[in-house]
Amino acid sequence: MGDSVANTTDPGIDRTALEAEIARDLRALTAVSEQVGHVFARENNLRPNDFRALMHVATADAEGTPVTAGQLSKLMGISAPAVTYLIERMIDSGHLERIPDAADRRRVHLRYTEHGMAVAAGFFGPLGARTRAALAELPDADLRAAHRVLVGVTAALREFHAELPAAGGPVSE
Repeated sequence: MGDSVANTTDPGIDRTALEAEIARDLRALTAVSEQVGHVFARENNLRPNDFRALMHVATADAEGTPVTAGQLSKLMGISAPAVTYLIERMIDSGHLERIPDAADRRRVHLRYTEHGMAVAAGFFGPLGARTRAALAELPDADLRAAHRVLVGVTAALREFHAELPAAGGPVSE
């Protein structure tokens, strides 16, 4: 956000302009995040879709909703055979493993392996340290507000994605 952070206590601040700044900041975050992801993928002999799959698996796991191969196929917009091939590569490379669902042994979830977690931690550890340093001066109330903003934007993006025809959502007329 840097220098473009607005003082939200100023009654002269235009909400539309503030929302536009947040949208611009999120696009910048997405763009640089993608660049970092490409470097991680190259350094670890992963294809771009391999990294995308790892991000989906890590996100689902962090949210407490582990992902299946079928769900990953839908999330990534690729065919079942393509996601199966991708998963096999990721298992062979030591990044992912299949874990049977505790409630339904027929269902299998994907999870990072210890090796995969160590590789990610080794690469992204310095980013975590930089992020903590960048946020150190912000009060907890600001961090809670930023979290609410990110949760809201993520929910909006997920809803929008679900409605897109290419994602299997409804077709608008």
